[in-house]
Amino acid sequence: MHNAPMSALPKTLPPEIVQRVIRIQVLTLVWMTVEAGVSLGAAWAARSPALLGFGGDSAVELLSAAVVLWRFYSPSPGERSEQRAARLAGGLLFALAAFVALASILTPLGHVEARSSPIGIVVLVLAAGVMPWLAKQKRQLSAATSSAALRADAAESAVCGCLALIALAGLAFNAIWGVRWADPVAALLLLPLIVREGWEAMKGKPCCG
Repeated sequence: MHNAPMSALPKTLPPEIVQRVIRIQVLTLVWMTVEAGVSLGAAWAARSPALLGFGGDSAVELLSAAVVLWRFYSPSPGERSEQRAARLAGGLLFALAAFVALASILTPLGHVEARSSPIGIVVLVLAAGVMPWLAKQKRQLSAATSSAALRADAAESAVCGCLALIALAGLAFNAIWGVRWADPVAALLLLPLIVREGWEAMKGKPCCG
């Protein structure tokens, strides 16, 4: 599919499409608030670097969802507001990449023994199911609205789902076999995807591949 530049954004969007975007972003804000709060609290209680990294990613995704909601809730959502929102969302992807890289590098250097966290595991399992669904909805709406900002937010939701699985794997490998480096190594493998999506958002490409 040909990716339309931001200059080719529709001047007006059907109200039902805009309402769908607003609903999915409000749902994202509610879920990410709970997810970030619980995962960061569980990370503090269990001293879990994997949960800490996931909670930080959730906070970035919360900000990204707020940016996209602002873009579509704006009374005059024109080309300039789309460009601004796309750059903000792309910038948050780069911030996410930096956060994942830092957490992945520092985690193997930590000397704090992580404890088990049943609450954290429940949140990770739920996130592994919820975030891919949110990402799919946002990808579809990105194509329908030609919104690069929404594309970037869809990428962050997808990354959040991947990080939930990675954090789960890290906790399991650490608990069962004591393999502490499995989590950060897997997270580092996501960096090229995150950086690519951030770059595409900055250029204004609206449709996820």
